[in-house]
Amino acid sequence: MKKLTFVATAVMGLLSATGAMAQSTVTLYGLVDAGYNHVSGLKSGSFNGLASGIMEGSRWGMRGTEDIGGGYKAIFTLESRFEADTGSFTNRPASGSQVPDRVNTAVLGSLAAQGLPGAAPLAPGVTVASLANQLTTGLANSAFGVNIAGNIFDRQAFAGLITPFGAFTLGRQYTPGYLVSAAFDASQTQSSLAAGQVASLPAAFDIRLPNTFQYGIKTNGITATLMYGAGEVPGGSSSDGRFLGAMAIYTGAGFSVGYGHNEKKNELGQKSLHNDVFGANVVVGPGTLYAQYATIKDDNPTGLSPLFAGVPLAIRTQFRNAYNVAFRQDARLMHIGYKFNTGPHTIVTAFNRLDDKRPVNADTDSYGVTYTYALSKRTNLNAVLTRFNNKGQGQVAPGGNGFLGGVTASAGTDSTNVAFGIRHTF
Repeated sequence: MKKLTFVATAVMGLLSATGAMAQSTVTLYGLVDAGYNHVSGLKSGSFNGLASGIMEGSRWGMRGTEDIGGGYKAIFTLESRFEADTGSFTNRPASGSQVPDRVNTAVLGSLAAQGLPGAAPLAPGVTVASLANQLTTGLANSAFGVNIAGNIFDRQAFAGLITPFGAFTLGRQYTPGYLVSAAFDASQTQSSLAAGQVASLPAAFDIRLPNTFQYGIKTNGITATLMYGAGEVPGGSSSDGRFLGAMAIYTGAGFSVGYGHNEKKNELGQKSLHNDVFGANVVVGPGTLYAQYATIKDDNPTGLSPLFAGVPLAIRTQFRNAYNVAFRQDARLMHIGYKFNTGPHTIVTAFNRLDDKRPVNADTDSYGVTYTYALSKRTNLNAVLTRFNNKGQGQVAPGGNGFLGGVTASAGTDSTNVAFGIRHTF
Protein backbone atom coordinates (compact mmCIF):
# COMPACT_ATOMS: atom_id res chain seq x y z
CA MET A 1 0.00 0.00 0.00
CA LYS A 2 1.57 3.28 -1.13
CA LYS A 3 -0.48 5.64 1.01
CA LEU A 4 1.56 7.24 3.78
CA THR A 5 0.07 8.25 7.10
CA PHE A 6 1.41 11.79 6.88
CA VAL A 7 -0.40 12.61 3.63
CA ALA A 8 -3.82 12.30 5.26
CA THR A 9 -4.24 16.05 5.73
CA ALA A 10 -5.50 18.60 3.24
CA VAL A 11 -2.19 20.37 2.92
CA MET A 12 -0.07 17.26 2.40
CA GLY A 13 -2.64 15.49 0.25
CA LEU A 14 -4.91 17.84 -1.65
CA LEU A 15 -2.24 20.43 -2.38
CA SER A 16 -0.27 17.76 -4.21
CA ALA A 17 -3.25 16.67 -6.31
CA THR A 18 -3.06 17.46 -10.00
CA GLY A 19 -5.32 17.12 -12.98
CA ALA A 20 -8.94 18.00 -13.66
CA MET A 21 -11.52 17.35 -10.98
CA ALA A 22 -15.28 17.20 -11.05
CA GLN A 23 -17.03 20.34 -9.90
CA SER A 24 -18.11 18.64 -6.68
CA THR A 25 -17.12 15.24 -5.29
CA VAL A 26 -17.57 13.33 -2.03
CA THR A 27 -15.50 10.21 -1.45
CA LEU A 28 -16.09 7.46 1.11
CA TYR A 29 -12.82 5.80 2.09
CA GLY A 30 -11.39 3.64 4.82
CA LEU A 31 -9.08 0.95 6.06
CA VAL A 32 -9.60 -2.26 8.04
CA ASP A 33 -6.58 -3.73 9.81
CA ALA A 34 -6.85 -6.69 12.17
CA GLY A 35 -4.88 -9.73 13.24
CA TYR A 36 -3.16 -11.74 15.93
CA ASN A 37 -1.00 -9.90 18.47
CA HIS A 38 1.45 -11.33 21.02
CA VAL A 39 3.16 -9.15 23.65
CA SER A 40 5.45 -10.57 26.35
CA GLY A 41 6.67 -9.09 29.62
CA LEU A 42 3.33 -7.89 31.01
CA LYS A 43 2.31 -8.20 34.65
CA SER A 44 -0.31 -10.74 33.59
CA GLY A 45 2.29 -12.69 31.63
CA SER A 46 1.94 -12.60 27.84
CA PHE A 47 -0.96 -11.17 25.89
CA ASN A 48 -2.22 -13.32 23.02
CA GLY A 49 -5.30 -12.16 21.17
CA LEU A 50 -6.87 -10.21 18.36
CA ALA A 51 -6.04 -6.56 17.82
CA SER A 52 -7.21 -3.81 15.49
CA GLY A 53 -4.62 -1.51 13.98
CA ILE A 54 -1.51 -3.67 13.95
CA MET A 55 -0.06 -1.81 10.98
CA GLU A 56 -2.51 1.10 10.72
CA GLY A 57 -5.50 2.12 12.79
CA SER A 58 -8.79 0.92 11.32
CA ARG A 59 -10.88 3.85 10.12
CA TRP A 60 -13.53 5.14 7.77
CA GLY A 61 -14.04 8.64 6.50
CA MET A 62 -15.52 11.05 4.00
CA ARG A 63 -13.67 13.74 2.11
CA GLY A 64 -15.21 16.25 -0.22
CA THR A 65 -14.02 18.78 -2.76
CA GLU A 66 -15.97 21.48 -4.60
CA ASP A 67 -14.34 23.46 -7.40
CA ILE A 68 -15.73 26.95 -6.94
CA GLY A 69 -13.73 28.51 -9.77
CA GLY A 70 -10.81 30.87 -10.06
CA GLY A 71 -8.39 28.33 -8.63
CA TYR A 72 -10.38 27.92 -5.41
CA LYS A 73 -11.65 24.64 -3.98
CA ALA A 74 -13.74 24.09 -0.85
CA ILE A 75 -12.74 20.93 1.03
CA PHE A 76 -13.69 18.88 4.08
CA THR A 77 -12.59 15.67 5.79
CA LEU A 78 -14.40 13.67 8.47
CA GLU A 79 -12.50 10.60 9.67
CA SER A 80 -13.53 8.15 12.37
CA ARG A 81 -11.59 5.35 14.03
CA PHE A 82 -13.11 1.99 14.90
CA GLU A 83 -11.87 -1.23 16.43
CA ALA A 84 -12.17 -4.10 13.96
CA ASP A 85 -12.01 -6.69 16.76
CA THR A 86 -14.81 -5.19 18.91
CA GLY A 87 -16.65 -2.59 16.82
CA SER A 88 -15.91 0.04 19.48
CA PHE A 89 -14.57 3.58 18.98
CA THR A 90 -12.09 3.14 21.85
CA ASN A 91 -9.42 0.80 23.14
CA ARG A 92 -7.17 0.36 26.17
CA PRO A 93 -3.70 -1.17 26.48
CA ALA A 94 -3.30 -4.79 27.55
CA SER A 95 -1.73 -3.51 30.78
CA GLY A 96 -4.98 -1.72 31.65
CA SER A 97 -4.70 1.09 34.21
CA GLN A 98 -1.24 0.04 35.40
CA VAL A 99 1.14 3.01 35.55
CA PRO A 100 4.95 2.94 35.31
CA ASP A 101 6.59 2.17 38.65
CA ARG A 102 8.42 5.49 38.53
CA VAL A 103 5.13 7.45 38.70
CA ASN A 104 4.20 6.24 42.18
CA THR A 105 7.78 6.62 43.35
CA ALA A 106 7.98 10.18 42.01
CA VAL A 107 4.59 11.21 43.42
CA LEU A 108 5.21 9.88 46.93
CA GLY A 109 8.81 11.12 46.94
CA SER A 110 7.78 14.63 45.93
CA LEU A 111 4.95 14.74 48.49
CA ALA A 112 7.33 13.62 51.25
CA ALA A 113 9.85 16.29 50.21
CA GLN A 114 7.06 18.85 50.55
CA GLY A 115 6.23 17.67 54.07
CA LEU A 116 3.46 15.16 53.26
CA PRO A 117 4.76 11.64 54.05
CA GLY A 118 2.69 8.76 52.73
CA ALA A 119 1.49 7.67 56.18
CA ALA A 120 0.18 11.13 57.09
CA PRO A 121 -3.60 10.94 57.78
CA LEU A 122 -5.89 13.24 55.81
CA ALA A 123 -9.25 11.90 57.01
CA PRO A 124 -10.50 8.77 58.76
CA GLY A 125 -9.12 5.87 56.74
CA VAL A 126 -7.44 8.18 54.22
CA THR A 127 -3.69 8.77 54.08
CA VAL A 128 -1.53 10.76 51.69
CA ALA A 129 -0.45 7.49 50.05
CA SER A 130 -3.99 6.13 49.63
CA LEU A 131 -5.22 9.41 48.13
CA ALA A 132 -2.28 9.46 45.74
CA ASN A 133 -3.04 5.89 44.69
CA GLN A 134 -6.69 6.80 44.12
CA LEU A 135 -5.73 9.79 41.97
CA THR A 136 -3.20 7.80 39.95
CA THR A 137 -5.74 5.07 39.24
CA GLY A 138 -8.31 7.66 38.21
CA LEU A 139 -5.82 9.34 35.90
CA ALA A 140 -4.92 6.03 34.26
CA ASN A 141 -8.57 5.13 33.73
CA SER A 142 -9.29 8.48 32.10
CA ALA A 143 -6.14 8.80 30.00
CA PHE A 144 -4.51 5.44 29.24
CA GLY A 145 -6.08 4.40 25.98
CA VAL A 146 -7.13 5.67 22.58
CA ASN A 147 -10.16 7.93 22.17
CA ILE A 148 -11.40 7.21 25.70
CA ALA A 149 -14.08 9.90 25.23
CA GLY A 150 -15.54 7.92 22.31
CA ASN A 151 -15.66 10.85 19.88
CA ILE A 152 -17.04 9.84 16.49
CA PHE A 153 -14.57 11.77 14.33
CA ASP A 154 -11.58 11.46 16.62
CA ARG A 155 -9.01 11.13 13.84
CA GLN A 156 -9.76 14.16 11.65
CA ALA A 157 -12.57 16.66 11.27
CA PHE A 158 -11.86 19.82 9.31
CA ALA A 159 -13.07 22.12 6.52
CA GLY A 160 -11.20 24.65 4.48
CA LEU A 161 -10.24 26.29 1.21
CA ILE A 162 -7.49 25.56 -1.29
CA THR A 163 -6.52 28.81 -3.01
CA PRO A 164 -3.92 29.89 -5.56
CA PHE A 165 -1.75 31.05 -2.64
CA GLY A 166 -2.12 28.10 -0.26
CA ALA A 167 -4.58 26.00 1.74
CA PHE A 168 -6.49 27.14 4.84
CA THR A 169 -8.11 24.50 7.06
CA LEU A 170 -9.90 24.59 10.40
CA GLY A 171 -10.83 21.80 12.82
CA ARG A 172 -9.18 18.70 14.25
CA GLN A 173 -5.92 18.08 12.38
CA TYR A 174 -2.47 16.49 12.53
CA THR A 175 0.18 18.71 14.08
CA PRO A 176 3.21 19.90 12.07
CA GLY A 177 5.80 18.27 14.32
CA TYR A 178 4.06 14.92 14.11
CA LEU A 179 3.83 15.14 10.30
CA VAL A 180 7.62 15.48 10.09
CA SER A 181 8.15 12.61 12.52
CA ALA A 182 5.85 10.40 10.43
CA ALA A 183 7.45 11.43 7.13
CA PHE A 184 10.95 10.42 8.27
CA ASP A 185 10.01 7.18 10.00
CA ALA A 186 10.86 4.17 7.84
CA SER A 187 7.64 2.57 9.10
CA GLN A 188 5.55 5.72 8.46
CA THR A 189 4.21 5.20 12.04
CA GLN A 190 3.04 1.67 11.18
CA SER A 191 3.34 -1.21 13.68
CA SER A 192 5.22 -1.53 16.97
CA LEU A 193 8.45 -0.81 15.07
CA ALA A 194 7.49 2.87 14.59
CA ALA A 195 9.74 5.42 16.29
CA GLY A 196 7.00 6.91 18.46
CA GLN A 197 6.18 3.57 20.08
CA VAL A 198 9.08 3.88 22.54
CA ALA A 199 7.77 7.32 23.61
CA SER A 200 4.06 6.64 23.95
CA LEU A 201 3.38 6.80 27.71
CA PRO A 202 3.28 9.69 28.37
CA ALA A 203 2.91 10.75 24.75
CA ALA A 204 5.99 12.44 23.30
CA PHE A 205 4.03 14.25 20.57
CA ASP A 206 0.66 15.90 20.17
CA ILE A 207 -0.50 13.86 17.18
CA ARG A 208 -3.80 15.59 16.46
CA LEU A 209 -5.44 18.59 18.10
CA PRO A 210 -8.91 20.13 17.92
CA ASN A 211 -9.71 23.82 17.41
CA THR A 212 -6.78 24.36 15.06
CA PHE A 213 -6.26 26.69 12.11
CA GLN A 214 -3.66 25.66 9.54
CA TYR A 215 -2.10 27.33 6.52
CA GLY A 216 -0.04 25.30 4.07
CA ILE A 217 1.78 25.60 0.78
CA LYS A 218 3.43 23.18 -1.64
CA THR A 219 5.75 24.64 -4.27
CA ASN A 220 9.09 23.87 -5.93
CA GLY A 221 9.70 20.76 -3.83
CA ILE A 222 8.83 22.49 -0.56
CA THR A 223 5.84 21.58 1.58
CA ALA A 224 5.28 23.83 4.60
CA THR A 225 2.56 24.46 7.18
CA LEU A 226 1.82 26.84 10.02
CA MET A 227 -0.70 25.90 12.72
CA TYR A 228 -2.40 27.76 15.55
CA GLY A 229 -4.53 25.96 18.11
CA ALA A 230 -6.96 27.75 20.39
CA GLY A 231 -7.00 26.25 23.87
CA GLU A 232 -10.60 27.26 24.58
CA VAL A 233 -10.18 26.53 28.30
CA PRO A 234 -13.47 27.38 30.08
CA GLY A 235 -12.89 30.47 32.19
CA GLY A 236 -9.26 30.70 31.06
CA SER A 237 -7.32 33.30 29.13
CA SER A 238 -6.63 33.18 25.39
CA SER A 239 -3.16 31.73 26.04
CA ASP A 240 -4.34 28.83 28.22
CA GLY A 241 -4.01 25.60 26.23
CA ARG A 242 -2.68 27.46 23.18
CA PHE A 243 -0.75 25.53 20.52
CA LEU A 244 1.71 26.75 17.88
CA GLY A 245 3.41 24.64 15.25
CA ALA A 246 5.27 24.82 11.97
CA MET A 247 7.05 22.49 9.61
CA ALA A 248 8.83 22.40 6.25
CA ILE A 249 9.93 19.47 4.08
CA TYR A 250 12.08 19.79 0.98
CA THR A 251 12.03 16.93 -1.52
CA GLY A 252 14.78 16.72 -4.11
CA ALA A 253 16.03 14.06 -6.50
CA GLY A 254 16.23 10.90 -4.40
CA PHE A 255 16.21 12.60 -1.00
CA SER A 256 14.14 14.67 1.43
CA VAL A 257 14.94 16.75 4.50
CA GLY A 258 12.55 18.30 6.99
CA TYR A 259 12.08 20.14 10.25
CA GLY A 260 9.02 20.45 12.48
CA HIS A 261 8.25 22.33 15.69
CA ASN A 262 5.34 21.95 18.13
CA GLU A 263 4.80 23.96 21.30
CA LYS A 264 1.86 24.07 23.67
CA LYS A 265 0.76 25.69 26.91
CA ASN A 266 -1.23 23.70 29.45
CA GLU A 267 -4.66 24.63 30.75
CA LEU A 268 -3.04 26.99 33.29
CA GLY A 269 -1.10 28.88 30.62
CA GLN A 270 2.24 27.29 31.58
CA LYS A 271 4.78 26.13 29.01
CA SER A 272 3.99 22.49 28.32
CA LEU A 273 4.97 19.90 25.67
CA HIS A 274 7.53 21.18 23.12
CA ASN A 275 9.11 19.27 20.22
CA ASP A 276 11.77 19.94 17.62
CA VAL A 277 11.98 17.25 14.94
CA PHE A 278 14.71 16.89 12.32
CA GLY A 279 14.50 14.25 9.61
CA ALA A 280 15.98 13.08 6.34
CA ASN A 281 15.75 10.22 3.89
CA VAL A 282 17.78 9.19 0.86
CA VAL A 283 17.50 6.49 -1.75
CA VAL A 284 20.21 3.87 -1.10
CA GLY A 285 20.42 0.79 -3.27
CA PRO A 286 17.02 -0.84 -3.80
CA GLY A 287 15.35 1.07 -0.94
CA THR A 288 15.30 4.23 1.16
CA LEU A 289 17.28 5.04 4.30
CA TYR A 290 15.45 7.12 6.94
CA ALA A 291 16.72 9.01 9.98
CA GLN A 292 15.25 11.41 12.49
CA TYR A 293 16.11 13.13 15.76
CA ALA A 294 13.50 14.71 18.02
CA THR A 295 13.61 16.61 21.29
CA ILE A 296 10.84 16.08 23.86
CA LYS A 297 10.42 18.63 26.66
CA ASP A 298 7.47 19.09 29.02
CA ASP A 299 7.90 20.83 32.38
CA ASN A 300 4.18 21.38 33.02
CA PRO A 301 2.13 18.44 31.70
CA THR A 302 -1.28 19.22 30.21
CA GLY A 303 -4.58 17.87 31.51
CA LEU A 304 -3.71 17.21 35.16
CA SER A 305 -5.89 19.96 36.68
CA PRO A 306 -9.16 17.95 36.79
CA LEU A 307 -7.30 15.32 38.80
CA PHE A 308 -7.06 17.57 41.85
CA ALA A 309 -10.72 18.57 42.17
CA GLY A 310 -11.20 16.16 45.09
CA VAL A 311 -7.97 17.06 46.87
CA PRO A 312 -8.35 19.28 49.98
CA LEU A 313 -7.53 22.85 49.04
CA ALA A 314 -4.86 23.12 51.75
CA ILE A 315 -2.68 20.47 50.09
CA ARG A 316 -3.74 20.86 46.46
CA THR A 317 -0.56 22.71 45.48
CA GLN A 318 1.63 19.94 46.90
CA PHE A 319 -0.26 17.29 44.96
CA ARG A 320 -0.12 19.35 41.76
CA ASN A 321 3.65 19.73 42.17
CA ALA A 322 4.07 16.00 42.80
CA TYR A 323 2.17 14.94 39.67
CA ASN A 324 3.99 17.53 37.59
CA VAL A 325 7.25 15.91 38.68
CA ALA A 326 5.95 12.42 37.86
CA PHE A 327 4.80 13.22 34.32
CA ARG A 328 7.43 15.70 33.18
CA GLN A 329 9.41 14.78 30.07
CA ASP A 330 12.94 15.58 28.95
CA ALA A 331 14.18 13.15 26.32
CA ARG A 332 15.68 12.65 22.90
CA LEU A 333 14.14 10.31 20.33
CA MET A 334 16.37 8.84 17.64
CA HIS A 335 15.44 6.64 14.68
CA ILE A 336 17.24 5.00 11.81
CA GLY A 337 15.54 2.62 9.41
CA TYR A 338 15.59 1.14 5.94
CA LYS A 339 12.63 0.31 3.71
CA PHE A 340 12.62 -1.46 0.38
CA ASN A 341 10.10 -2.91 -2.03
CA THR A 342 10.53 -5.70 -4.51
CA GLY A 343 7.46 -6.85 -6.39
CA PRO A 344 4.70 -7.60 -3.85
CA HIS A 345 7.17 -7.60 -0.94
CA THR A 346 7.90 -4.68 1.39
CA ILE A 347 10.43 -5.02 4.20
CA VAL A 348 11.22 -2.43 6.88
CA THR A 349 13.92 -2.74 9.51
CA ALA A 350 14.64 -0.06 12.11
CA PHE A 351 16.26 0.87 15.40
CA ASN A 352 14.75 3.43 17.81
CA ARG A 353 16.08 4.93 21.03
CA LEU A 354 14.37 7.04 23.69
CA ASP A 355 17.14 8.65 25.72
CA ASP A 356 15.60 10.01 28.93
CA LYS A 357 17.52 12.99 30.33
CA ARG A 358 15.72 13.05 33.69
CA PRO A 359 17.33 11.63 36.84
CA VAL A 360 14.98 8.60 36.68
CA ASN A 361 16.65 7.65 33.38
CA ALA A 362 13.75 5.73 31.82
CA ASP A 363 15.43 4.65 28.57
CA THR A 364 13.95 2.34 25.95
CA ASP A 365 15.41 0.89 22.73
CA SER A 366 13.45 -0.98 20.09
CA TYR A 367 14.47 -2.83 16.96
CA GLY A 368 12.96 -5.32 14.58
CA VAL A 369 11.51 -5.97 11.16
CA THR A 370 8.15 -5.85 9.41
CA TYR A 371 7.13 -7.66 6.26
CA THR A 372 4.20 -6.91 3.97
CA TYR A 373 2.99 -9.07 1.10
CA ALA A 374 0.58 -7.39 -1.32
CA LEU A 375 -2.22 -9.68 -2.39
CA SER A 376 -3.62 -6.85 -4.52
CA LYS A 377 -3.52 -3.06 -4.70
CA ARG A 378 -5.90 -2.85 -1.75
CA THR A 379 -5.22 -5.94 0.38
CA ASN A 380 -2.01 -7.12 2.02
CA LEU A 381 -0.74 -9.53 4.66
CA ASN A 382 1.63 -8.30 7.36
CA ALA A 383 4.07 -9.75 9.88
CA VAL A 384 5.79 -7.86 12.72
CA LEU A 385 8.68 -8.79 15.01
CA THR A 386 9.83 -6.07 17.43
CA ARG A 387 11.94 -6.21 20.58
CA PHE A 388 11.72 -3.55 23.32
CA ASN A 389 14.71 -3.25 25.66
CA ASN A 390 13.85 -1.19 28.76
CA LYS A 391 16.76 0.17 30.77
CA GLY A 392 16.82 1.91 34.15
CA GLN A 393 13.24 2.98 34.87
CA GLY A 394 12.12 2.31 31.28
CA GLN A 395 8.89 0.29 31.22
CA VAL A 396 7.31 0.58 27.77
CA ALA A 397 5.38 -2.27 26.14
CA PRO A 398 4.95 -2.40 22.34
CA GLY A 399 1.59 -1.42 20.86
CA GLY A 400 0.46 -0.88 17.27
CA ASN A 401 -0.51 1.99 15.03
CA GLY A 402 -4.06 1.82 16.38
CA PHE A 403 -3.47 1.07 20.07
CA LEU A 404 -1.14 1.71 23.00
CA GLY A 405 1.10 -1.02 24.36
CA GLY A 406 1.01 0.29 27.92
CA VAL A 407 3.71 -0.82 30.37
CA THR A 408 5.59 -3.99 31.20
CA ALA A 409 5.45 -5.82 34.53
CA SER A 410 8.14 -3.70 36.17
CA ALA A 411 10.82 -1.14 35.42
CA GLY A 412 13.57 -2.65 33.26
CA THR A 413 11.42 -5.57 32.05
CA ASP A 414 11.82 -6.13 28.31
CA SER A 415 9.09 -7.12 25.86
CA THR A 416 8.72 -8.79 22.47
CA ASN A 417 5.91 -8.21 19.98
CA VAL A 418 4.96 -10.75 17.33
CA ALA A 419 1.97 -9.92 15.14
CA PHE A 420 0.31 -11.21 11.98
CA GLY A 421 -2.48 -9.32 10.26
CA ILE A 422 -4.45 -8.47 7.17
CA ARG A 423 -5.07 -4.91 5.96
CA HIS A 424 -7.63 -3.82 3.37
CA THR A 425 -8.21 -0.31 2.07
CA PHE A 426 -11.28 1.00 0.28
